[in-house]
Amino acid sequence: MKLPLSVVSPCIYWMVRAMYSSLRFTESGREVVDAFAAQRTPMVFALWHDELFPVIHAKRNLELIAIISQSKDGELLSNFMERFGFRTARGSSSRGGVKALLQVSKAMQRDSISCCITVDGPRGPRHKVKEGAIFVANRTNAPIIPLRIHMASSYKFKRAWDNFQVPIPFSSVHVAFGEPYHVPEGTLDKEAFEQECLKLEERLNAL
Repeated sequence: MKLPLSVVSPCIYWMVRAMYSSLRFTESGREVVDAFAAQRTPMVFALWHDELFPVIHAKRNLELIAIISQSKDGELLSNFMERFGFRTARGSSSRGGVKALLQVSKAMQRDSISCCITVDGPRGPRHKVKEGAIFVANRTNAPIIPLRIHMASSYKFKRAWDNFQVPIPFSSVHVAFGEPYHVPEGTLDKEAFEQECLKLEERLNAL
């Protein structure tokens, strides 16, 4: 018998909270992020899909909206992240993507909040930046913050397209915030988008 979302989601939430309490977190580059947050400056946090799981710790006092796919798995993830204080917009590169990006951009400008985008999701290719984060940053004039989450010990889902990682309880996790930067203002053509994607990819790989 398949359990309803109203049962599954709270169970996962409390399991994750218990696991999170056992992890040893360290951070670098947080000071700039907190300074932007204090001024209510919207930011675009860009990270790899396989490093998404510990992002809840990085959120803390930040007001964040995240794009979640419209799949059945996305419904569970959306419910789960909302329990941890995230706002969500539903869409992906295959369904509702532009609508979700516009929704996120509007929320950032209206409410002075930031967004979190897995730049190679939801289906890859792994660690290849797509245009979503660039689109939002260009539209809102918000700085992009490259974000890497390094897990000292993790379980990797080898059958997942991205080798999705979950940290092993009681292990160490380092959250690295990269240097903020802006994409060019004005309308970007296809070549400019490609160049900006490569720039972000290089910055993520360097963290």
